[in-house]
Amino acid sequence: MKIAIVCYPTFGGSGVVATELGIALANRGHEIHFITYKQPVRLALLNNNIFYHEVHVPEYALFHYQPYELALSSKLVNMVKMYKIELLHVHYAIPHAYAGYMAKKMLQSEGINIPMVTTLHGTDITLVGNHPFYKPAVAFSINESDVVTSVSASLKEDTLRFFDIKKEVHVVPNFIDSTKYDSDFTDCQRDMMADADEKIITHISNFRKVKRIPDVIKIFAKIQEQIPSKLVMVGEGPEKEKAERLCKELEITDRVIFLGNSNEIDRILCFTDLFLLPSETESFGLAALEAMINKVPVISSNTGGIPEINKHGVSGYLSNVGDVDEMAENGIKILIDEQRLNDFKENAKKEALKFEIENVVPIYEEIYQKAFSLA
Repeated sequence: MKIAIVCYPTFGGSGVVATELGIALANRGHEIHFITYKQPVRLALLNNNIFYHEVHVPEYALFHYQPYELALSSKLVNMVKMYKIELLHVHYAIPHAYAGYMAKKMLQSEGINIPMVTTLHGTDITLVGNHPFYKPAVAFSINESDVVTSVSASLKEDTLRFFDIKKEVHVVPNFIDSTKYDSDFTDCQRDMMADADEKIITHISNFRKVKRIPDVIKIFAKIQEQIPSKLVMVGEGPEKEKAERLCKELEITDRVIFLGNSNEIDRILCFTDLFLLPSETESFGLAALEAMINKVPVISSNTGGIPEINKHGVSGYLSNVGDVDEMAENGIKILIDEQRLNDFKENAKKEALKFEIENVVPIYEEIYQKAFSLA
């Protein structure tokens, strides 16, 4: 099957999932064409079954904002015709499903019918898509897709609540490739980050407001009062400067390490003892899943799709959004007892293995066949 994958090429969860899915499909013999404005960060190498096509947006003084959707839809048309692509899989309703629909209509005018699968990831529904300016376009793009999937049952419920959706929404969860985490790094040196008697606590995100970055800092501040520890903050975003100021106010600057974006998440997680994810909402919580596959228990909020991954009292603990005190208490409860910590680490990996990529990719292949029958 020749499949075009349209996604954001960034460190965000949707881009990571789309890229990993494409790589897995290519390993199963499908021909995959990534079409986006930059090579995806997780797409380290191209091979005989993987291609990347850059969407170039020419700048014209006429436009105050350059029309990416127009450039993307035109690029899709050209690539479908050039490579005889058989199916579009777009990640995010807007702008990708919107551009995909326009590409479908242009191709239909030339007698080419191509099915489109749209995967909803979260902010395209709960944040951007629910804005009055974009809501009609989001609903239209979803309803005009041949098949629609969402990454969690929670996101499906949000989609049906926020929009008048006439399409069936199939829940296909995000996934993890456990084979990438089988190796123990010989250069995994904890003493690069912390002293021998200190625990290492990590947070990974795009540092947006929805991640509640100040809560991460406050939770850690309370934990480190009882448990000698360091906090590793991975990522970049608008809340980073505020987090650095808060560390200074709480006088814990020397205990917090800001690493910025990283392609070596597994190397960071290999020496992590606890992962913090106190988000306002998460459509799935891929960062938590990546922590868990590395045997890192998770302290998180009980919102969105997170409870579908992080099992309370098993792989970590869930608390109400904003309950910094309880999250800190739960973190201390795990870290203060070595046997308990080891039990949570083992349980975290067992729960993560339920989302093994080999269990999920065949579901997408079935979805693609369904799309062919409906197009």
